[in-house]
Amino acid sequence: MFKFANPEYLYLFFAIPVFVIGFIFLNIRKRKSVEKLGTLALVKRMMPELSLKRSYLKFWLILVAIGFGIVVLARPQFGTKVEKVDKKGIELVIAIDVSNSMMAEDIKPSRLAKAKQMLTRIIDERRDDKVAIVVFAGEAFIQLPLTPDNQSAKLFLETIDPSLVPVQGTAIGSAIDISMSCFSNDTDIDKAIVLITDGEGHEGDAEGAAARAADKGVHVNVVGIGTTEGAMIPVSPGSNNMKRDTQGQPVVTKLNEEMCRQIAKAGKGLYAHADNSNSALKSLQAELEKLQKKEIDGIAYSEYDEKYQIFAWVMLALLLLEICVFDKKNRIFRNIRLFR
Repeated sequence: MFKFANPEYLYLFFAIPVFVIGFIFLNIRKRKSVEKLGTLALVKRMMPELSLKRSYLKFWLILVAIGFGIVVLARPQFGTKVEKVDKKGIELVIAIDVSNSMMAEDIKPSRLAKAKQMLTRIIDERRDDKVAIVVFAGEAFIQLPLTPDNQSAKLFLETIDPSLVPVQGTAIGSAIDISMSCFSNDTDIDKAIVLITDGEGHEGDAEGAAARAADKGVHVNVVGIGTTEGAMIPVSPGSNNMKRDTQGQPVVTKLNEEMCRQIAKAGKGLYAHADNSNSALKSLQAELEKLQKKEIDGIAYSEYDEKYQIFAWVMLALLLLEICVFDKKNRIFRNIRLFR
C-alpha cells in the first residue's frame, strides 16, 4: 500500500520547469556578458580556475534536492503499521428505552434526545471503558456488543429511535437480562448497567432481574427521564399532532419514578432523575467512578507507515554535496579532472 498524506504539495512539482527555464535564461545572459570580454576560449585561459560545469552541477543538485523536499512535504507512506492502545476501565452496558413514550417533550428537546445526549457525554468521558448498547421497548435486543471502541458506540447511539423495536411496551426485566449476557467472563473487572427509561407500562420482573444482576456483582444504575406531571406524545418530533387512544383522547405519559427507584435499589445501584439540568449526569459519573478499573484489551489501529525520512536524508545529502562543490577549481584537487 502506498499513498501521500499531503498530496496537495505535489503540485509544487509544476514549479520545477520554471526554475530550469530561469537557469537557462541566466546562463545565456552570463555567456553573452563573458563574450563581451572576448572569445570563450580566451576567457577560459584568462580564468583557468573557473569551471562552468561545476555551476551546472550545483544547480542540478539543488533542483533534485528541491524535488525530494516536495516529496517530504507530501509525506509518502508505505505499507501499514499496527499500534495497540492499552486501556484501563470497566465494562459498561447501556440499556435505553426506545418506546413511543420516550418521544414526549416534557424534557427538552425530548426524552429520547436528552437520553442520547447524556449517553454521548458518558461515552466521551469514559473513553477507557468497554461499552455495549441494548435497546428495548416491548422487547429488548443488543444494538452493539461489548467493544473498547467508543467512537463506534457513539455512531450506533445516533441511530437509535423507536422504529428499532416495533413491539411497544417497556420490557425492563428482559433488557437487564440481555444486558447481563453482554458482559465478558472476566471476574476481575467491575461491571455496571446504566438503564435509561421513563418506566411507564413496564413489563416482566424488572426488580427480580436487577436483583439477579446485583447478586453477580453487577450494579444496575437507573436514570428516570421525564416528569411526574407527564406530557403528550407527538406523532413526530416537533409536531403539534399528538398520539391518541382508541377513544380519540390524547395519550399522556408520566415518569414512573417510584418503580425506577425500586429497580435501582434491587440492583444496588444509583437512581438519578434526568431533568433539563446536568445533575443526573454528574451523579451517574461519580457513581461509575467508584468502580474498580482494570487493564482491558486495547484497540489495534492500522496506520500507514511514514517513510518521508528516507527522502529527507537524500535531500540533506544532496544539499551537503552542493555545498562541497565550488564554482572554482579546488587548488588541492586541481589535477583531478572530474569536470573536464
